[in-house]
Amino acid sequence: MATYERRTTVRAPLEEVWEFHSRIDGLEAVTADWMNLRVEALLGPDGEPDPDVLEVGTEISLSMQPFGVGPRQHWTSLITERERGDGSAYFRDEMVHSPFAFERWEHTHAFYADGDRTVLRDRVEYELPLGALGEAASPLSGVGFEAMFRDRHRRTKAHLES
Repeated sequence: MATYERRTTVRAPLEEVWEFHSRIDGLEAVTADWMNLRVEALLGPDGEPDPDVLEVGTEISLSMQPFGVGPRQHWTSLITERERGDGSAYFRDEMVHSPFAFERWEHTHAFYADGDRTVLRDRVEYELPLGALGEAASPLSGVGFEAMFRDRHRRTKAHLES
């Protein structure tokens, strides 16, 4: 499986960064406006709508329409892991449905205390279709990931460091 990873240090305590990313409004805040993101449905592990926290078993159904062009693209992911330890925390979401040609997509959002700052690490493990041909093309995916995650990390810092 191919991997993309980005790290950023945020001048905010772990608990504040963890709480921000543990809620759907955190995702909305770090997504570029031009993506026209819409949360279509948010179901908690017991089927309750709109849970406050993205716990294990939460299903997130989103749609986006980049630049307002073309039909809305739908994406569904499931929170499969979530853990808060001493000085660190993480959660993982896995793709259930996507308009993109991924055979597999696992996104780990990890947070590490660094004094009064937090190291934010996004790690995406993904698999493109077509076997060896997909593997050969996977470095090209990194170009899009880099721009997206650079912007998300910038927005996280802007939101939490102000």
